[in-house]
Amino acid sequence: MTPAVTTAAALSEHPLATHAVGESVGHLLEVGGPAPDLVSVFVTGPQAGALEDIVRTTRQLLAPRTLIGATAVSVLGGSREVEEHAAVAMFAAWLGGAPVTPVRLEAHATPDGPVIRGSEVLAGTDGTLLLLPDPFSFPMDPFLQTLAAEAPGLSVIGGMASAARQPGGNRVVLDGMLHPHGAVGVLLDPSIPVTAVVSQGCRPIGDPMTVTRAERNVIYELAGRPALERLIGLIESLDDRERSLAAGGLHVGRVIDEHQLDFGRGDFLIRGVLGGDRDAGAVVVGDDVEVGATLQFQVRDADSADEDLRALMTDRQAAGALVFTCNGRGSQLFGTPDHDASVISEALDGGPVAGMFCAGELGPVGGRNFVHGFTASVALVG
Repeated sequence: MTPAVTTAAALSEHPLATHAVGESVGHLLEVGGPAPDLVSVFVTGPQAGALEDIVRTTRQLLAPRTLIGATAVSVLGGSREVEEHAAVAMFAAWLGGAPVTPVRLEAHATPDGPVIRGSEVLAGTDGTLLLLPDPFSFPMDPFLQTLAAEAPGLSVIGGMASAARQPGGNRVVLDGMLHPHGAVGVLLDPSIPVTAVVSQGCRPIGDPMTVTRAERNVIYELAGRPALERLIGLIESLDDRERSLAAGGLHVGRVIDEHQLDFGRGDFLIRGVLGGDRDAGAVVVGDDVEVGATLQFQVRDADSADEDLRALMTDRQAAGALVFTCNGRGSQLFGTPDHDASVISEALDGGPVAGMFCAGELGPVGGRNFVHGFTASVALVG
């Protein structure tokens, strides 16, 4: 049985943490009352020193079943994005008492690779894992590879803490505890309706091609010809604007579900093109590629990122949205602030929206979970 879902979101730009938490919690109480099943708290760097007090006060006043949070370079709430200034954003969900399980993950190095403590609670589970890792201390790719084998039906949505540029500077929060490393999250029961929207913001150029020779992340042949030759021919066929976009940052999309006959928006995993080897005629990309994979080169700019997010949010309905957008988006990409927040808020008719800017975003593509860059990963709740 699907539980009745109510959500609320709040954003405060007050420079005093006591006032910011009071404004935010007050709004959540006004909308949904006390004892939400889940609260997420995101604070920017100027408020990070008061995070312990913010969390304690929030738990005292709201009494949530589970609280997760993280420090971020920027946050968003409603249709607003606050970039690199003092701000607190909160999201609360009342899920009808449906099961929610707090998750604390820690990585420990061993001769055989990292071992993730705490992940045993996820084995064999379905539903959704909302996850907030520290990018310096948590090995996301190995974790997701293990999770694909142990919990293939689990969807992972979230983003990496982004307030710090060096190890030990971020904080991730689970209930009353602040941690400088590892990851925190909450496992939502499959009965709780959560839909992932992953907007990678790219536009394809040229035609899809099959990889006919490759080794790890080096592609030697595409459709039976040297990969670099194929790429150079594609670049020469572009108009001036697209050629300029490709020169500024070329990407490649790898089809995840090869059983599809046609490929469109949302079917590609986007990775960067890192360079070329003229002697070998090869192209180097930011991911391992297998022979037989289908690839299509891609470009990214503000227009394509805007078009992609708007198209993916069309006709969506939800009680609210948690948003994890890249710290390379915002005004840096779009030239003006508030882009992702306003598009998502508008699509939900002004419904509750909150989240943070991340140092890597998490979300499923083609039924598999990945780490992304320059992406807006959205959890539509309810």
